[in-house]
Amino acid sequence: MTILDPLLRALSISFAMTWEILWALILGFTLSAAVQAVVSKAQLSRLLPDDSPRSLTVAALLGAASSSCSYAAVALARSLFQKGASFSAAMTFEIASTNLVIELGIILVILMGWQFAAAEFVGGPIMIALLALLFRLFLKRQRVAEAREQAQKGLRGYMEGHAEMDMSVSAGTLGQKIFSAKGFTAISHLFVMDWASVIRDIVLGLLIAGALAAWVPESFWKAFFLTDQPQLAMVWGPLVGPIVSVVSFVCSIGNVPLAAVLWNNGISFGGVVSFIFADLVILPILSIKRRYYGTRMTIFLFVTFYAAMALAGLLVELLFAALGLIPQERNALVAEPSLSLNYTTILNAVFLALAGVLLVRAWRTGGFAMLAMMDGNPGHAHTG
Repeated sequence: MTILDPLLRALSISFAMTWEILWALILGFTLSAAVQAVVSKAQLSRLLPDDSPRSLTVAALLGAASSSCSYAAVALARSLFQKGASFSAAMTFEIASTNLVIELGIILVILMGWQFAAAEFVGGPIMIALLALLFRLFLKRQRVAEAREQAQKGLRGYMEGHAEMDMSVSAGTLGQKIFSAKGFTAISHLFVMDWASVIRDIVLGLLIAGALAAWVPESFWKAFFLTDQPQLAMVWGPLVGPIVSVVSFVCSIGNVPLAAVLWNNGISFGGVVSFIFADLVILPILSIKRRYYGTRMTIFLFVTFYAAMALAGLLVELLFAALGLIPQERNALVAEPSLSLNYTTILNAVFLALAGVLLVRAWRTGGFAMLAMMDGNPGHAHTG
């Protein structure tokens, strides 16, 4: 064995997982772009005036129809808050934008199974409800006022341009909006922007997943996740899942391949759920939130988000266990490299062709030029 063998094995696993989910990523982002093309951002803040159940439900639905990029979701939530939306509704929108979107469900089904996709879509509303309760109990008006004052300073974060852009088509029926020349152009631009906003996290997530699968021994994970003590592991998983996510630095749907590796190595079902929810408390996101809302509010958000996602993960585990829906086998798809003429190869070919059509349309209509309006690196953001 040469020194390159472990590296090559990690890269081969990363490539194999990429090949398995490539068509689904393209499909998910195409559907997301189509939804964004018919859902306007212009009136969002007016629909979210308070923290009533109605406003939070609207915020969740609008978030689910929005981008799955964590950075864009955080930036858009700040924009809604600046324009008068309630803080609770803005945070609900942010959660739904990353945890209740089409792409996440598709990738979860492929890599881990439908039970995990169902758990995310059940757990998301539970987390939102828990967070709303925590806000009502502990969030003071003075702190919200301080956060709004900080938000009005307009300090830059990341993906600001993508969050502010509204390319939705307003005229015509739903079919006309989607299939018209203007709708086609809007979808192609949104497709390019969504990919640009998450490609780094997807690649990073796949590389880390490959490295963990190839390099970290199964005995370490089993000891860390307390697999020999099932009752304790059920509680430990949701508590430690967000912490693992925080230190991995991966957000958006890029953390699903990591979740697959963790599941195969012993983390609890609820731990997977809380791990995926935690893309909004990774360190780069917290740094941006500190710029948006101030240090005190950021600490408050970390504590309440962590409590809500950990408890939501535990409640989902208890519910799915009672219904007999937790998979008994730990066989999430952490694929070995193998290319053959099967349905995955055919679907990849079809959807790569679709991506090519959208990329050409975006290039011919100025979509790539619009990428200049999106920030390149959170570390280069203006800090005032």
